[in-house]
Amino acid sequence: MASSPCSNSSFDSGLEIKTRSVEQTLIPLVSQITTLINHKDKLKKSERTLQALQRVGQAVNVAVGRFVAVGEAIAAENQELKEEMSLACSEARRAGDAIARFTEVANAEKPESDGWSTIFSDRTGMVKAARMLLSSVTKVLVLADRIVVKQIVTSRNKVLITLEQLERVCSFQEFVQMFSQFGNEMVEFAHLTGDRQNDLKDEKKKARMAAARAVLEKCTMMLLTASKTCLRHPDCESARINKDAVFQRMRFALELVIRIVTDTRTGTDAHVLPISIYSEIRDFKAKVEGLREELYSLPGDSLATMLDRIVELTEDFTDSAYTSHEHRESILQLCHLSRQELGQLCVHWADAKSLKAKEASEEMEISILKTCQRVNELRRELHRAAVGPAMDLLKYHADNVVLKALKVSGGEGNLEGVAEYSCRLTEQKEQLVETCQLLRHISGTEPLEITCIHAEETFQVVGPQIISAAQTLALHPSSKIAKENLEVFSEAWESQLSDLSILLKEINDVFEGRRGDKRNYLSLPRPGKHSSNLKTVKALKLDAEEQSAAAKLGLELRLLMSDIDSESEKWDDQEHEIVRQAQSMSSMAYSIYIFTRGEGLLKTTLDLFRQAEVFSEEGFQLCSSLQSLSSQLDDEEKVVIVSEAERLAAACQQLQVTARTMVQGKSATFLKVESSIQSTKSILTIVVNLLPVCHKLIRKNQSDSSSLSSPLSWREKYLPSPIRGDLLNSRSTNGFGVKSLEHHMASLTFLESK
Repeated sequence: MASSPCSNSSFDSGLEIKTRSVEQTLIPLVSQITTLINHKDKLKKSERTLQALQRVGQAVNVAVGRFVAVGEAIAAENQELKEEMSLACSEARRAGDAIARFTEVANAEKPESDGWSTIFSDRTGMVKAARMLLSSVTKVLVLADRIVVKQIVTSRNKVLITLEQLERVCSFQEFVQMFSQFGNEMVEFAHLTGDRQNDLKDEKKKARMAAARAVLEKCTMMLLTASKTCLRHPDCESARINKDAVFQRMRFALELVIRIVTDTRTGTDAHVLPISIYSEIRDFKAKVEGLREELYSLPGDSLATMLDRIVELTEDFTDSAYTSHEHRESILQLCHLSRQELGQLCVHWADAKSLKAKEASEEMEISILKTCQRVNELRRELHRAAVGPAMDLLKYHADNVVLKALKVSGGEGNLEGVAEYSCRLTEQKEQLVETCQLLRHISGTEPLEITCIHAEETFQVVGPQIISAAQTLALHPSSKIAKENLEVFSEAWESQLSDLSILLKEINDVFEGRRGDKRNYLSLPRPGKHSSNLKTVKALKLDAEEQSAAAKLGLELRLLMSDIDSESEKWDDQEHEIVRQAQSMSSMAYSIYIFTRGEGLLKTTLDLFRQAEVFSEEGFQLCSSLQSLSSQLDDEEKVVIVSEAERLAAACQQLQVTARTMVQGKSATFLKVESSIQSTKSILTIVVNLLPVCHKLIRKNQSDSSSLSSPLSWREKYLPSPIRGDLLNSRSTNGFGVKSLEHHMASLTFLESK
């Protein structure tokens, strides 16, 4: 048992662990059993050690018995799982009995001078029993996880039935009644799928689930206004088209969620992403660099074929009407140079193989470096060709002039105006769609690639829906419902433009080597929510000299953020509130760092001060979490945490005071900027020092408190939040699943061998 079974995605049972809750529930059991089996042999064992070992074995057996009782209850309530669950429970029970038997005090009648050959009466048998226990417990948990999947499928089916009834209603009274039921069912579905999304291990599936749930969220409001409009104007063809499109998109999103949850594939197989340039360049470079280690691993023409595929994909850029002449020429030139460098590499490669060389020659090494350099230059040029025009496009459409004119024309009943601005909105939609396609090529990660595809699909669908809603309003300009409907679709369009701006930032982060998976946070608070006294302060932009001075401070922030990211990654529990809050503060500090470079969403000093106040509030939240942790520690450890928490609170208070202090004049404002950044740096320094200390104390606390009667398991943080009983329509006392099993899994973490 040298390696943890949780390090692999599947066990010898053949069941894949797809969720973090199951994986994290198993980690303590794996750790404890590994410790037990790897216990170092000694020639002599004291009576006390042997008795402690026996108590551990008995504790495991009792805990397994309780765990199995829950599994058997699940089997009784779910006939489709009864046979598999009963078999897994039986295996777990046998394994628990075996562990208790092998840890019994053996050879008690032998004199102590004879010594002990091993701490167990049968080490081989103990290892087999431990493996059987881990395998069977895993199988029980994975089978129980199917209950969660079944709940989601059942919830989706209820939503679909009500959706069909909603589509057929003919009166407002009936619609109101049905929509109320639909809303409750969608709330239940949102809870279940939200928990599942957070629990998924596969980042691609999480991204797909997020996209599908975003569609459902937006379409719920669209469905309400589109249906009301259709009921008010039953003979209006554009209203019917508008409504039908919403229902069709909701059904597609519901089906996509179920495909993700059940891990099923269709004939079209939406799980397979289109080929992108960034992934092709990544694979090409890996093959080229791999020649250093193995000269004879690839066919001679394989690299040329891969480069041809990359060049072919660049035609999406060179053929685009929105790619500038300079970018187009540069892309073509770099493709040509990449082929030249690869040609030279292939010559040196062939020479090395003809000489039966064991490693790459110096000439070949130089060619490898030059080839990789050329494709890197190509990737940079493609990135500029996609991101630059995308930013310009978003700036150009920031005021939504066309959309506003379309709404005005509809409200005036101006059919000609609606037709004119519909054409212009269609042109804008096509430009945005092509922008998303180019961004997908250079996105840098598969989750971001999925987000690009979602953005493209949203523009494709919402654009025509806005037009049909505007046509309906133009035909019925006095209709309040038709006006409300157009407003809802317009808001969805504006929301997607905002999402595209965030997506651009994330793609840039990945390209520049920054973490592209930072948690979401409120970058700019809504006016009035924070710092109401700042409303009258004039928002200033830094001049060149001030920007240069701020940039130097920003570099120090950047180093501290890297330290926080590095320390956070060491945590076993990535969902622990302390590490989550530290990562959130790192993300907020990143926006301040970008401000020091004159980039990002923080454009003025007022934006910076608002962000600093939000950052300080997150710091106070971290102080609360530290206080909660200190209550679980002994006096000596408690003093350390409380002391650091007080330092952090004082630093956050200082930053908050600085952010709220009124200043007048340009020089005073810049001094306030410097002070805010320095205070932010001080806070991050404290957080960097806190993270390893907290991690160590939490792990020690978990180890010390793990026993047969563990009152509260730390793993509760990993498992999905329970849905309200009235929402699930189930018995609160007998609702079995991974969540209820987790309570009994607490008994499976037992004392470390001393």
